[in-house]
Amino acid sequence: MAVKAVVFDLLTALLDSWTLWNAAANNDPEHGRRWRARYLELTFGCGAYKPYEELVRISAADVGLPEEAPAALIADWDQLQPWPEVKAVLSELRDKGYKLGVVSNCSIGLGRRALARCETDFDAFVTAEEVGFYKPHPNTYGAILAALGVSAEEALFVAGSNGDVVGAAKSGMQVVWHNRIGLRALPGSSPLVEAKSLDRALSHFL
Repeated sequence: MAVKAVVFDLLTALLDSWTLWNAAANNDPEHGRRWRARYLELTFGCGAYKPYEELVRISAADVGLPEEAPAALIADWDQLQPWPEVKAVLSELRDKGYKLGVVSNCSIGLGRRALARCETDFDAFVTAEEVGFYKPHPNTYGAILAALGVSAEEALFVAGSNGDVVGAAKSGMQVVWHNRIGLRALPGSSPLVEAKSLDRALSHFL
């Protein structure tokens, strides 16, 4: 079935959230990456929604970071930056007639602020808080498909994290992986394409 919609993860596929995490971890990339990895473990293993900011704090404590780190992350949230090629890729997808959607393991407030950093009009956006479940719960993927008015078979999911690669595929979507920083694949991972930039991940659809 032909792809009618392209669905993106927000904080990894479209935005460079890694740099923000590192900065909040006292500009220590090693601690920032460990913190972010722990956060991804918590959100993707959580199931039913718990306050996003709480998981950010718990993950920081789990890797030995002080309370100032998650506070700095939230305070600097509006400094999130899209990857350099994002605007051009989104514009080209729009010109080709694809619907564009975003689904994020995020709170509503932080999700909307992060989405604004893309400076793009999307057809639909949903957060884990709205749905009541974190990805990879099927309800979360199902919510963005319903909002876009497409079936799973008509959607392509652009993952940024390793958990989305497996979760979105289980929901029935085709998946490409924008693996910018070289995360390890999880068992069962089989994306159509894995690439270190968004345009290369989506090269067959541009």
